[in-house]
Amino acid sequence: MPVVLAAAALCVSVTVHDGDTIRCGRERVRVANIDAPELPGSPKCQDRRVSYAWCDYRAGEAARVALVRLVSRGRVMITRLGTDPYGRTLATISVNGVDAGDYLIAQGLAKPWR
Repeated sequence: MPVVLAAAALCVSVTVHDGDTIRCGRERVRVANIDAPELPGSPKCQDRRVSYAWCDYRAGEAARVALVRLVSRGRVMITRLGTDPYGRTLATISVNGVDAGDYLIAQGLAKPWR
């Protein structure tokens, strides 16, 4: 089976939804391999059956703000890896060579996804 390497693509129109999801134009992009805290109103935090949800709303807002600041610093590149169960693109995201997931983890605003 041939190895397929994902190519990085420039994201020109970026908006941040939360600490681990952006929009690149109309495409919803989930930062691969991390989990950031939820924002207020998250259905994951209202459904007690979802035991893995990180429901620290203050940290969720801090993660969102940190990601907004990071993407405002330069060229946002996404490397698509697939899709998640919600239909979002899974991708690594970098800004001027800084990996967004690593950046948020280093600040304590995200955890590696298990």
